Amino acid sequence: MQLCETTFVTIIMKVSLMSLSNYRALGDSGLIVSPLALGTMTFGPGSWGANQDESRAIFRKYAEAGGNFIDTADIYSGGVSEELTGEFIAEMNLRDQIVLATKFGFNSSSSPLQTDRAKGNPNAGGAGSKNIHRALEGSLKRLKTDYIDLYWMHIWDGVTPVEEILQTLQDLVRSGKIRYFGFSDMPAWVAMKAATLASERGRPKPIAMQLEYSLVARTIEREHSPVAREAKMGLIPWSPLAGGFLTGKYKKGNTADSGRLSGANPFGDSKFTEKNWQILEVVREIAAQNDCSISQVSLSWLMSQPGVTSTLIGASKLSQLQDNLGALEVALTDDQKNKLSSASALQPEFSDALTTPFIRQLLYGGHSVKAWSER
Repeated sequence: MQLCETTFVTIIMKVSLMSLSNYRALGDSGLIVSPLALGTMTFGPGSWGANQDESRAIFRKYAEAGGNFIDTADIYSGGVSEELTGEFIAEMNLRDQIVLATKFGFNSSSSPLQTDRAKGNPNAGGAGSKNIHRALEGSLKRLKTDYIDLYWMHIWDGVTPVEEILQTLQDLVRSGKIRYFGFSDMPAWVAMKAATLASERGRPKPIAMQLEYSLVARTIEREHSPVAREAKMGLIPWSPLAGGFLTGKYKKGNTADSGRLSGANPFGDSKFTEKNWQILEVVREIAAQNDCSISQVSLSWLMSQPGVTSTLIGASKLSQLQDNLGALEVALTDDQKNKLSSASALQPEFSDALTTPFIRQLLYGGHSVKAWSER
């Protein structure tokens, strides 16, 4: 009997490991999401976008595999991404099953390349209350829904007071137009202030942070990860494959015509550093050991990091999605995880030294003392 129970538990654990339906709560909330979220920035026209049929196939494959977390934004493909996402959800009659997330913040009425005489509406961007209400109404229409499950501030504008942002989003929760909200691409103190104010006032708080995080982009570990832990907010990494760098498609010394990073992109050539090439070699070695792709190793490591609730994946081809989903089947050993973490570790800075054993001993009379969170 004991053998049968052990075998049954092993099977259940294996199935759970391989499934998108290995759900978890997002932050300190009742919102339940998949370990991989489908980002739809690639849905719609663009140099690396997917047409409607390919986008539909990607969406359908993700949903049929058990995925329930869809992430889009009002700015993606000029609103086409939201339109397609809403269409696909309706086609499969999945609105109640899907956790639908979208974003506000970027201004679609103007471009930095326009002349002064052609500048757009300043109130059609940022995190002011006027724009949040405007942006939400547009997103609801394009998504063909009357509520958003998770509404993100896409980027902090550096202008709007945190109190105004928080009040507006809390009022939208009360109205029923959004269920939860979170912050993307902001200083850690902004998220901490919002969470503290909300907690003290007994009102809805941000439940998650969406930030760049990967083996070659670990700076959020300095401030954002501790804030997420302290405020009980989930971490949602974007660009987990560093714009394709962590797929292994780029070759050192010749990165032209290889993918997104070869042309105009938000990262420029910042991913092609000597350290990053060294990290990639370690990933490649571990991928060979596990008979899996470089992408799958990169995603598997990231999903195992403290605080990471769901990792954003995006695809312009069905084959890319299938490869990414395969990361759920990759079980890295502790030694492999440690090797990846060591190769990609951040260079120590001043604040890192404050919790070293040497400093602790100076403070506590030569004794080694651990904080509650370190035990």
